[in-house]
Parts: sequence; structure tokens; C-alpha cells
Amino acid sequence: MTTQTLPQAGTITMYSTTWCGYCRRLKSQLDSVGIGYTEVNIEEQPDAAAFVEQVNGGNQTVPTIVFPDGSAATNPSLADVRARLGS
Repeated sequence: MTTQTLPQAGTITMYSTTWCGYCRRLKSQLDSVGIGYTEVNIEEQPDAAAFVEQVNGGNQTVPTIVFPDGSAATNPSLADVRARLGS
């Protein structure tokens, strides 16, 4: 990873934009089940946008999620997030 830090155990980092409907939906779902997340707006942080491009073959696809083990997923379902966190 570039300058990003890994999320704490049991939480995720979500790279998003303000206009992303998939991001809003996932945030709402995470809130409903109590999974903590740190949101990073890639339109406000060029290094974050570059990281998202690196993970997604040059595309700024959001939401891009980073897990505590350093792995990433693009537009995962809530079930996928829960499974990867073991919750």
C-alpha cells in the first residue's frame, strides 16, 4: 500500500466518493450491523485515488475496501465484508 495505513481488526477502510450510490448503500449496511469503517474520499485525496487505481487495474472504482490483512475488494456485498472480517 502507498501512504494508507491498515484498518484496525474488525474494521475496514472504504475508498469512496460523495456521489457513489454503491458507497452510500454499503455504508448504511455497515452502520446497521455495527461494522466500523474509515471513509476516504478519493476526490479529495490524490494519493488515495492513485491507490484505488492501482488496486483496480487503472480504474477509480469505488467502493474499494481494504481489510486489516491488507487485502482489498471492489464493491463487495455486506456478506462478503462480514465473511472477510470473520464477523
